[in-house]
Formats: sequence, structure tokens, C-alpha cells
Amino acid sequence: MTNSDENKNNNNHILYKRYIKRLFDIILSLLFLIVFFWLYLILAILVRIKLGSPILFKQPRPGKDEKVFNMYKFRTMTDERDENGNLLPDEVRLTKFGSFLRKTSLDELPELFCIIKGDMSIIGPRPLLVKYLPYYNEREKLRHTVRPGLTGYAQAHGRNAISWEKKFEYDVYYVENISFAMDVKVIIDTVKAVFKRDGVQLNALEDFDEYRKKLLSDSDNKTE
Repeated sequence: MTNSDENKNNNNHILYKRYIKRLFDIILSLLFLIVFFWLYLILAILVRIKLGSPILFKQPRPGKDEKVFNMYKFRTMTDERDENGNLLPDEVRLTKFGSFLRKTSLDELPELFCIIKGDMSIIGPRPLLVKYLPYYNEREKLRHTVRPGLTGYAQAHGRNAISWEKKFEYDVYYVENISFAMDVKVIIDTVKAVFKRDGVQLNALEDFDEYRKKLLSDSDNKTE
């Protein structure tokens, strides 16, 4: 490839990243909401009957440039509590129906409203917890230079069955190589992963902040 071809290719990637990607996000999200409005209605009714109210689970997550926004999902767990009023463990509150929603990623569908609003993108690094922000290294922080995604390169290649390091490696790889072709590939690979139900594990990884604290503590102990 000549320098001219390489520069043209880079310019196309920049154009897609800055303008076309956002346009695709809006158009595809609106089309999906219109065509599958009936699916949202059915899921909302089933969640209300099987899991109770509220139908949606809301949680603050860091977005582009670490700006915090509210992310919405269909709830997948009950509010069962012990005799002291404390919530029971996740694995107890997660019902068969809730597990089905997670394995098929149907619980993620309300995030399309976050995409239309501009807080998220169809493809991008998944938005994680706000409490993780202080524990990223400088390279890992690159995941917050783009809008977080409904799905992402890491979700298409292991979902929550891969290590934190591998997740962030995939996230940064995506950020540094965003293109139309890459996004199409991620969508296709995500659909395959959902139908195979690959990489779906409850609490497969400990919370990232606790994981990183342990690593830092072990490193400090070795230097003493």
C-alpha cells in the first residue's frame, strides 16, 4: 500500500469515527425500536409479572471522557432479602427468567435509548462501574475516549469469561482500530456468541477495583 492509499484509508477511518458512526447509531437504533416495539412490550410485561417493579434497572456508568450517565437494562433479579433486610446474594436473586435474559442479552435492549440520547454507541467498550475509575492504568483509560457500547470487541470474544487484562486489551485494540469493517465484524461475532451463549457466567470475575487492589498490594509486598 502506498503512502497515498494509507493516508486515504486513515482519513476514511477518522471520518467514520467522528461522524458516520454516530449517524449509524441513531438510524439503526430507531429502526430497531420501531420494528421490535412489540418485543419491548412483551419483555416489559414478563419482567413485571416474574420479577416485579421497577421493570428497569438503572445504574450510573462512566461514558466518553469519563462523563457519568444512567444506563438502563431490564431487571434480571428479584429484591429478596434476609431477615435483617439485606439483599440476598446475586446467585439467589437471579431467576431462571433473569438468567435467560442475560444469556440472550435481551436485558440490554433498553440501552438503545442511551444510544439515541448520545451516551452510548452500538459498538464500543462496555460501560463498567463508576467505582472502577481510579484503578485503570493510563493505557486502559483509552477505553473512555469513545462512547461505550451496547456490545464490543471484548463481548464478541469471550464476554465475561475472560480476564480483566484481556478485556481491556480488546477494548484498547478496538479504540485504536475503529472502522466500519470492524463494527460490522463485532456485530456478526456478537450475534454468533449470543446464539451459542458463549462466555456468560455469573460473577465470573471479582470486582475490578478489588482485583486491582490485590495486585497493587502483592506488588508492594514484593518490594518490601
